Amino acid sequence: MGEHLRVAVLDDYQSAAAAAADWSLLGHDTDIDFLHEPFSDPDALVTRLRGHQVVVANRERTPFPGSVLECLPALRLLVTTGPSNPAVDLHRAAELGITVSGTGGMSALNGTVEHTWALILAAARHITAEDRATRAGSWQTTVGLDLHGRTLGLLGLGNVGSRVARLGAAFGMDVTAWSPHMTAERAAQHGARALPLDELLASADVVSVHLKLGQRSHGVIGAHELALMKPTSVLVNTARGPIVDETALADALHAGTIGAAAVDVYSTEPAPSDNPLRTAPRCTLSPHLAFVTQTTYREFFGDAVEDILAWRRGDPIRVLHA
Repeated sequence: MGEHLRVAVLDDYQSAAAAAADWSLLGHDTDIDFLHEPFSDPDALVTRLRGHQVVVANRERTPFPGSVLECLPALRLLVTTGPSNPAVDLHRAAELGITVSGTGGMSALNGTVEHTWALILAAARHITAEDRATRAGSWQTTVGLDLHGRTLGLLGLGNVGSRVARLGAAFGMDVTAWSPHMTAERAAQHGARALPLDELLASADVVSVHLKLGQRSHGVIGAHELALMKPTSVLVNTARGPIVDETALADALHAGTIGAAAVDVYSTEPAPSDNPLRTAPRCTLSPHLAFVTQTTYREFFGDAVEDILAWRRGDPIRVLHA
């Protein structure tokens, strides 16, 4: 593969990708376009990527359904940061002869666990509200929720949820867990008690979402589920936006059905101006930062360079299959 190569790196919101890896390893016969703004529609994406043989997608920020892949005849390699990406149609990519490679992702797991606890603590201690109040000249306007002796309810006990569980125990919390396939044995392996969803929601002081997004988890937390929670409880979502009904959550916050929320993920990203959580009270928001750390970016983009080099040698690595 000796042809001149055009590479596009998508959704580099922080202009961080260029410094996160040694892209010069790709050689002087490679042009790299670091694209910083999200695309508003598939047509704009296709127009911008036309002629690029390689695209590096930053997680699921830009979907690649079959209808988009079919309009990119020059595309031969699609690298997605992370070890998987449900926003890429792997079946259609294979049919079109497009190789899809992933990257490592363990650093992202650690970052997500840390960010989850940053949001739990921010919501429990009203950090956002107190920051604003202090800047405005007020002093001690809220009373915090102490975590020791409280109950942490986890939706999902996988790679992230299990790590969150261990830290919950370190805070002195009683840890409970639910998922569609949760067993008492699996929960106990991670120091948690398995509960039915309704019972978990009714008893937890902090509910943290760590489910994978799929048909069964889409909208699993809606108005009914929120109504089961304590009026003092905190809901945290660092998993995927559509797992929680955003309108129902905003309504619950306005009505005081729950005490507070902290959200890192949204049904549409970047979160549009009409997202109801942007005006909801007692709601701490972050812009999908859980995986965004220096270490994770070095792993993601360093591996992306390795993927491109291996593909160019004719021996692709970390290939994803449908």
